[in-house]
Formats: sequence, C-alpha cells, structure tokens
Amino acid sequence: MADLARYRAKRDFSRTAEPEGELGNPASGRAGGIFVVHKHAARRLHYDLRLEHDGVLWSWAVTRGPSLDPQEKRLAVHVEDHPLAYAGFEGEIPQGSYGAGEVILWDEGRWTPEGDPAAGLAKGHLSFILEGHKLAGQWHLVRLKPRRGESRDNWLLIKVDDAAARPGSDILDEAPASVRTGRSVEDLRAAKATAGRGKAGKAGKAGAVPKTGGGARAAAAALPRFVEPCLARLQTRPPAGEDWLHEVKFDGYRLQARIAAGKVRLLTRSGIDWTDRFGPTIAAAITALPCDAALIDGEVVALGPDGISSFSALQEALSNGETAGLVYFAFDLLHLDATDLRAEPLIARKERLQELLAAAPEDGALRFSEHFAESGQTMLRHACRMGLEGVISKRADAPYRSGRGRDWVKSKCTQRQEFIIAGYVPSSGSRHELGSIVAAYVEDGELRPAGRVGTGFSRKSAAALKAELDRIRTDRSPFQGAAGRERGIVWVEPTRVAEVAFRSWTAAKTLRHASFVGLRDDKPAAEIVAERPLKASARKARKRAEPPPPEARAKASATTGIRLTNPDKLLWPDVGLSKQGLLDYYASVWPLMAPHVVGRPLSLLRAPNGIEGHSFFQKHAGPGLPEAIARSRDVDGEDLLFLRDFDGLAALVQLGTVEIHIWGSRIDAIEQPDQLIFDLDPDAGLGLEAVRDAAGEVQRRLDELGFASMLKTSGGKGYHVIVPLVPAADWTVAKRFARDFAKALEQSDPKRYTATLSKRARRGRIFVDYLRNGRGATAIAPYSTRARPGAPIACPIDWSALERTAPNAVHAADAASLPAMPDDWRDFFKTSQRLPSRDAAEED
Repeated sequence: MADLARYRAKRDFSRTAEPEGELGNPASGRAGGIFVVHKHAARRLHYDLRLEHDGVLWSWAVTRGPSLDPQEKRLAVHVEDHPLAYAGFEGEIPQGSYGAGEVILWDEGRWTPEGDPAAGLAKGHLSFILEGHKLAGQWHLVRLKPRRGESRDNWLLIKVDDAAARPGSDILDEAPASVRTGRSVEDLRAAKATAGRGKAGKAGKAGAVPKTGGGARAAAAALPRFVEPCLARLQTRPPAGEDWLHEVKFDGYRLQARIAAGKVRLLTRSGIDWTDRFGPTIAAAITALPCDAALIDGEVVALGPDGISSFSALQEALSNGETAGLVYFAFDLLHLDATDLRAEPLIARKERLQELLAAAPEDGALRFSEHFAESGQTMLRHACRMGLEGVISKRADAPYRSGRGRDWVKSKCTQRQEFIIAGYVPSSGSRHELGSIVAAYVEDGELRPAGRVGTGFSRKSAAALKAELDRIRTDRSPFQGAAGRERGIVWVEPTRVAEVAFRSWTAAKTLRHASFVGLRDDKPAAEIVAERPLKASARKARKRAEPPPPEARAKASATTGIRLTNPDKLLWPDVGLSKQGLLDYYASVWPLMAPHVVGRPLSLLRAPNGIEGHSFFQKHAGPGLPEAIARSRDVDGEDLLFLRDFDGLAALVQLGTVEIHIWGSRIDAIEQPDQLIFDLDPDAGLGLEAVRDAAGEVQRRLDELGFASMLKTSGGKGYHVIVPLVPAADWTVAKRFARDFAKALEQSDPKRYTATLSKRARRGRIFVDYLRNGRGATAIAPYSTRARPGAPIACPIDWSALERTAPNAVHAADAASLPAMPDDWRDFFKTSQRLPSRDAAEED
C-alpha cells in the first residue's frame, strides 16, 4: 500500500520548498504513468528515477546516473515513495535539510510496465518502457541479493539493447541541463544571490505563490531569454470532461512577451524579436505591468467591428504600419519576477496572470484571455456560430510543457493551417497578378504537393504576392516525380509560408475548396507538415456491419470489457492514431475480420511506445499476458496465442500490438492449412504497374490450374494473392505446391520474377514469396494495421479494384470509407478447392 509517512518524516516543510503532497488517486486502474528523473546535487551528485504507481512516485537513487549503454549496469537504491507533486519540483533544498542541495528536472515522460508492476516490485524485477526526452526504450530494474548486515535495498538499472540503446555514449554529459527549464545545477547555485534563499515563492512583487491542488510549488530561477512554446494538437472535436478549460482560438500571431530591466521584447514562436514590427502601443501596455520581470504567452490580433479577430486584417495593419489598434491577448504566465511558474498547474498560472493584468484597461491593448468551464463541444458550437476560428482546450492541472504534447488541443470550425508555397500559376487576366499558388508540405523529409489555392486574393494582394514570389523564382521544381513536371507553373524556392483555409482533404491528399488567408512570416517552412486532425476517442463502438458467417465461430461483438491504460497514447504519431483510436477502428471492422483471425495461431508485432519507438515480435505466451488472449500448447511445448472473441483483440491493443499476423490454419486443425498465400514483394525502384501486372499474372496462372484466388492489399509495397482451401492436405504438400508454383513463374519470365529470398536475386524483380506457406509461418491478417507511417491496413479488395487501389492505399483512419468486402471473400470458407494429395504431388 502506498504511504508517504517516511517521506514526510524526513522533511521539515517549514524549511524546504519540496511539496508536502498528498496521495494521488490509487483507483485509476492505470498501469504506468508519468516518470521523472531528478538530477540531485546533494552531498554526492546522483540521479533520482521516479515512476508513478498507485498514487505515488516509486523512487530509486541512481548513484552514477542512468546510461543508454546496455553494457553499463547502474546501482539504484530503492528509497521512500514520493508524492506525485514532486514530479514538477526543481530548486534548492536548503542546508540542514534532508537531501540538501540543488535539484533539477533532468528528464520526464511516460513509463509503461510489462506485466503487473506491483508483482514485479515484490518479486524484484521490473521490466518497462520509457518514453522521455532523453531516456527511451526498454529497461530493467533488478533487485540485488542483500549482503549480510546491509539495510539498503539495492537494485541494478539496466538498458535493454534495442533501437533506443546507444553503446559507448554518455547521455549525462551530452544533455546535462533541465528538460523543463534548460537550467543546470550550476545555474541554480548562481541564482541564489538574486532569487534568495529559503522556501520558494517568498520573492517577487506579487507575493508568495499559493499552494495549488497537488501541483509543485514554483521554483526560484533567473528569467529565461526564451521558452519554446507549448503547442496544441488538432482534433476533430474538443475533449470532454471537467479536467479541461476552453478558450477562444485567436486568429493572429503567437508572441511571447519578455519583460526585463524595464524593457519589453515580443518574440515569435521561434524566438525572433518582432518588437519593432508591432509598434509602441502593445509594448507600452506590457511595460506598465506591476512587475520587474515576466514571461507571458499570448497572441496579437486585429479585431473587427464585431470583435472577431481577423488574420487578413492583422496583415493589412502591419503592412500599412497601422499598429495602434492591435490587441495582445495574454493566456499564460511562465515566469514572474524571480519565480519560474512552469511547473504550476495551468489554473494557478492563469490566476496569477489575471492578478497581474488586473490594472490593465478592459478595452486596452493588453487583455486577459478568458477561459470557460462549459463543455468544449458547446463552446465550439458557439464559437462557430459567432464566426470565430475555433476553440483551444487545455488541461487545467497541467504544467507548461514546450512542444506539441497532449495538454493543449485545438478544434476548428473550418480547417486552416500553413502550407509552403512551391510555385504559382500566372493570372490569365493580368501579367502583374497571379492566379493561384501551389501549396506543399513536408512528409518523410520530402516536399509533397497539396494542390492549388486560387481564391482569397484581392487584385492588390495577388499583385503583391506575385512580386514577392518573383524575387525567389527558380527553374527547378521542388517536387519529385510527376508533380514536378506540371506545365504552366512558375516554380519558386520553397521558403515562403501561406496560411490557407479549406474544407477538407481529398483522398489524393490535396486540399478541397482552399482559400488564401495570408503570408506567415513567423513560421519557418521546414516546420510545415500536413496537419490532419485526430479523431476524438469514442466511448461507444462504431456501428457494426452485417454479422459474419457461422464459420467464424466467434462472438462477433464490437464491444469489450477490456479497459485501456493510457488510451490517448499515440501509436501512429504521424496521423494521431492512439490506442483508443485503434480499438475504435477494430470495433468497426470486427464482423469482417473475425472469421479470418478467430481461432488461428498468431504472431504479434508490438510497439508499446508507438511505431517510432522500440518494437518486437511475440509468438508465444509470456508473463503478464491478459487472460482474454487464449493459449494452446504446441508440440514443442510452447504456448501458441489465439483469439476467441473481440475481448482478445482489445487485449492485443492494450499491449500496443500494431500488427497481427496469422497462421494459414486454425488452432483446432493446426496441421491442415486452409489457405495458400503468395506475397508479391517488389524490389525497390519497381513501379506500381509492375506489381499489379504480377498480381494479375498469378491470378491467371492459378485459374489455369483450377484454383480461384482472392486479392488483398498488404499495407506495404505489394499485394497478397490468397487461395482458400479445404483443410485436408498437410503443410508439406502445401509448401511444395506453393514452391513449385513460384518456381514455374520464375522460369517463365526470369527477368520479372524470382522465387529466391536473397536480396541479390531480387534486383529489378518481384519476389514471389511462397515461404509463408510452411508450418509456423505467418502473413498479415485481413484488416490488420501495419507499423508504417499513415497506419495502412491489409485490406481484402475485389480483383476489379486492382487497377485503382495501391497496396498501401487503405488506412485505419478512413474506416468509415473502407472498400466493401468482396463477395468471394464472404464465401472464403465455403470453398471446395483441395490441394493434390502427397502421393499425387510426388507422382507429378
């Protein structure tokens, strides 16, 4: 049972700024949670690893600090549990106190245990995944056998040799500063003279920092030059619940106001000084605030007569030098006098900000951004009715975290974002104007076209933009492939950024009904990506399709009693697909998928930290596997995994399973395959048409042999051609038939096909992979996701769709528009096709 008695007994909270703290909610049912690593310059420098569990932070003092080198085993002394509020602590523990010395927040993030963490702690072995700024991948904590008379609880912290491992490196030297504030231990020591000693929060004009619900108290610190802003993640609708505050989404320039030594600097989101650009009015209003130093987050806007902000009006005001009417809306306070407030909950920071702005005129150039406690959906509905851009929702108890995280969410009435200008099409009516711009974004390090934007220009702005772009004209297209060969386009260096409003994305990933809003000088082109919204997690499963045939032998229910931990964890960060989103997708396709996965041995690709983190295959049962995943003992004594119902699939999602691979036989007839699979794997550089031709060739040749076949996209580079069978022949017969077929195809056209696995044999050819037809071999299951960008799926399609459906064209995020299951797939298990017997095969 979690207990803070030892923690409190060691500390005098009238002397130390450490949080006294309370037990968190132990009934949440979550496994894992936040983790932090404190760098602690006490009598001896060490690092404190803290893992959230059962309402407290389990804590280990790692004497030499954690290492990303798997060969380095670091001693970790298990110490008393700390309160959750300690996760945000950074500052000085005064001399004479327990643990006296400077403390910085060296790393923070999320941790996910393998199996039951409480059982692992009791047993003396914790295995877990870290998702931090500096520490990542899989780790082990292993208890050492105590020596005679030894009272310390000694463990070893060990990094697993995975993709996040860095043999020979020293992350402690490479990244010594605080991940939250950028300060070092030495910076804290240097700041003592100006920030004062004793309990944090006593310095500064505004008085002591109030205690706030469970949050860490603010730390004394020097004013940073600039703090990377907290960014919002796009969602289709605002999050629900009482934990969120909702603000108006402004249509202007995000600016950080820095007050120091009586001067104000207005810094863009990338830290560029734009003070002079906005004139003296806003700077004067901020200078009048009753403080010596501050760092304020906000947005400069131009308000129309209706009180609605307009980005085009803001641009016009700046171009004409008419800045006196601009307004700075302040919505967050990061630093005040000698106090760093970033570790404080948002609601506490906003209270301090509102107090600071209390004397500012209500209709002046500096205003407080109000927040609303009504539901986000209601707020968005009102915002859209009033003509606003949308709503920003923020976690009330969250600290200020730089970068794009999950604490801030934006929901828009119409979609708007920034795009790179790759070129323009001249106007047909005037040689001084342009007719449209060519929009682009960066994906996988490559510039991709987003279509043309031909509305939203006045004659004046069309002429001004053409003149601007003509200064960066180039003869070369920035696009690769066919997009770079379009005619009638004047190409430009891809360095200018435009804000564009649009209705939606097309299936071809271009903009629909796009309109130019204005140029963005505050955002570099390199940061522009396709910002597609996350679908908000649904509590109820989507509408189910028609029930599966009786052969499914499955409970075709799209509801489950399995509870996801960390449902918002992103498994595909590039498209914002979370655990909950994956479960929602599988709920929508379960009646179609069930007949093809229920009762079959499985091989799983798991990525608990998302597809960009550490991943591994699992074929057999292991410790901590949920009971909803069924087991069957194989002849070698290993437990094979299989599903009985949707609860089992939900349990796979809970484990971070990103790919589901199946055997070609059922668990109750494991020695008799009921399908053959030919995986067409093209060499790099081969075009899509070559793969389509190969699929068609395989179909024709199978048909000549009397076998009907079916088609499935692989979610990767090729297609799968599947032959359903009556489960009569054994694996030896199945593999021999598949091998002979692939060899015959290779011999008929050796320049196009190969049946040899080696990369050398594949050069310029398509590998006809027959090896998936052996006992224990697997292939991606129908409707399973793939661990690739975009979350593509392996999808059954009709042969008539071959020419219009690429192997990776169908995605989990588009579940509502999946191709209908072809009739031949619906009759998959009604086949009468049989392979020739072993004797017949040998006679041939």
